[in-house]
Amino acid sequence: MGATKAVTDASFATDVLKSDKPVLVDFWAEWCGPCRKVSPLLEEIAGEMGDQVTIVKLNIDENPETARAYRVMSVPTLTVFKNGEPVQSIAGAKPKGELVKLIQSAL
Repeated sequence: MGATKAVTDASFATDVLKSDKPVLVDFWAEWCGPCRKVSPLLEEIAGEMGDQVTIVKLNIDENPETARAYRVMSVPTLTVFKNGEPVQSIAGAKPKGELVKLIQSAL
């Protein structure tokens, strides 16, 4: 997967909620076309901004608990968590510039 990291229901609290830097969570699914468009952009951003933000991917089909807890209704949903709280969220495939802005708003 490269610069992004897969998280699960079991690791979500440790990897996301207890992180000491902002975390962008990509709620995605295998069958989702727009998710596949967003994925390489997130890899790029993780490579460029990895010192400021952690980018993780949560497969909603394999990890329904977390998706349900955060009321993820469509994929991809990209949510920035800071200090264990969701602070910003967008749904759908967005251009790289918009994804970077989403992250920067939480820094």
